[in-house]
Amino acid sequence: MADAVLGQIFDWIYGKLAGFFSEFFEMMNMMGAELFDLPWTQAVVLFFSRFAWILYAVGLVVAGFEYAIQSQSGRGDLHGLALNGIKGFMAVSLFTTVPVELYRLCVTLQGTFASGLTQLMGGEDGSIGSLTRAAMGALNGYGAFVGLFLLILLGYAVFKVFFANLRRGGILLIQIAVGSLYFFSVPRGYLDGFWNWGKQVAGLCLTAFLQTTMLVAGLMVWNTNMLLGCGMMLASTEVPRIAGAFGVDTSTRANVMGAVHTAQSVINTVRMVSSAPG
Repeated sequence: MADAVLGQIFDWIYGKLAGFFSEFFEMMNMMGAELFDLPWTQAVVLFFSRFAWILYAVGLVVAGFEYAIQSQSGRGDLHGLALNGIKGFMAVSLFTTVPVELYRLCVTLQGTFASGLTQLMGGEDGSIGSLTRAAMGALNGYGAFVGLFLLILLGYAVFKVFFANLRRGGILLIQIAVGSLYFFSVPRGYLDGFWNWGKQVAGLCLTAFLQTTMLVAGLMVWNTNMLLGCGMMLASTEVPRIAGAFGVDTSTRANVMGAVHTAQSVINTVRMVSSAPG
């Protein structure tokens, strides 16, 4: 009788959790995009946009001086200077809007895809309650303690993804702020730091799409193999690490170091220009 009661408790908990997982995490991801609709966030983004324009103008002037110096020895490349100027102009015009819109697109696609998965779980009527209760009925075959352990693993994966989604909007804001520091180097032809920044933004959007998708897919596998379903849900927490191993790092550590190096080069250039008359 205790096993039956515990099975009913597990059945109720899982039925409640599985019903709102996809919608809840879509809402959490969308909160990161809605962060950029707040007035103070728009003010911060506007500040770094203006700061990026200033760095771009200074970098363009420095690139012109470098071209003049190189032209004296016959190594000046006017075509490259113009091309880098155009690239920098396009980048500085779009670096505050494209990441946010790309993130919104990934979150919307994730919500649509997760909704389709839950409808597939629940059949034609889209209700997953009966299917999840039937799936939890098989949990009694594992025993009460094993079932409790599986639910603990499920909760760990859910909370891990929850806190990752909760901070993703702030990380995107930090990436936009740090990305403004690269526009001193872009007109001069040094694009490696900016490309790495772009890969980090793409990695953040990819992680927002994959984590919740893997979590919902784990719920689908739970219906037939609960251990394997727990494994897939735990694998969703490893998406940022795997993306970083393939060069699509979602952290801001590398960007901060590159931005510090860029700021130091700005200071050194200003010192060199100010000491030139003497």
